[in-house]
Order: sequence, then structure tokens, then C-alpha cells
Amino acid sequence: MGEIERISKIKGRNVTIQKIVLQTVATAGLLSVAVLAPNMLKVLAQFGFIPKPRFKETVNRSRKRLIDTGLLLYMDGYLKLTHKGEARLRQLEVSDFQMTIPKRWDGKWRVLIFDISERRRVLRDKVRCTLVAIGFVRLQDSVWVYPYDCEDLITLLKADFKIGKDLLYMMVDSIENDKWLREVFGLSL
Repeated sequence: MGEIERISKIKGRNVTIQKIVLQTVATAGLLSVAVLAPNMLKVLAQFGFIPKPRFKETVNRSRKRLIDTGLLLYMDGYLKLTHKGEARLRQLEVSDFQMTIPKRWDGKWRVLIFDISERRRVLRDKVRCTLVAIGFVRLQDSVWVYPYDCEDLITLLKADFKIGKDLLYMMVDSIENDKWLREVFGLSL
């Protein structure tokens, strides 16, 4: 295995462990540190991770890193998820969100229009990058198109980015000259 592949595998494993620790704390609310390690091993086993001899150390290092970065708060022997930790967990869940593509297209386009001011440019760029990652295609400035149902994901994005009124989700029956869009998405003409 090459060096780049090895580093990528380690990063992927670390993000998965981080997500599981955050989800465990979020699910349990306040969670005792003494209880965290045994439960974590069970959760990780459910996700296909086989505990290795030094796995407990890995989980403890991950937990310490999450506390150091401010994602978890350690008080009186308990762990608590911070607001920053909740935001990171939502971000990890969005990145893992899998769009279900039906076998047959329903003939309706999902159109997103957003109006985010220049002073919130960083947020606007994050929204654009997220839409590209999901698979949306840019129709015009701040107008994006997708052929399949994605309302749940858009609701999650609105909550995560706090842009409920700035993002408009529409379902339209047709778009003028949509031949090129159908080709991009591999839909029948």
C-alpha cells in the first residue's frame, strides 16, 4: 500500500471514530467517561470495526482530541457535546448522506434558489460546494437544479447553515431547453 493510500485510510478511520464518539455522546446526552469506552467498542463493532489490542487507546486519544478542539466538554467525569460539536456532527452526517436515486425519473426538476448577501460570502461558498458535492447542476447564478427528490437533505442544509429563509426549494414540471440537463444527469430525452 502506498503512502498516500495509507494516510487516506488513517484519516477515514479517524473521522469515523470521531463521528461515532460524537454520536454516542449526543445520543446519551451527558455520558460518563467510564461508560464511554466499553460502549464505544460495541458501537464500533456494529459498524464493522474489529477491536484491536490497542483500540481502547485509539478511542481515548480521539476523545481527548475532541475535548481539546472544543467539540466535547469534560465536567465532573462526564462528557457533554458542545454547540461546536453538534455542528461538526451535523456536518459529518450531511457528508455521509446518501441520495437515493429512483429507477425511474418522475419528470420533475428540483430547483434551488438562494440569496445570501455578500457579507456572508463564506457561507454562500459553502452552500455552493455542498450543492456541487450532492450533484446539483448550476443553471444560473444562485440557481441550481437536481432531478430527484432531495427535500429532506435541503431541510437538513437549511438547519445546518441557518439559511431557512435564504434558500428556496421548488419542484417544477419543465425547464425550457432542458435537453442539456437531461444529458448531464443521464435521463431519457
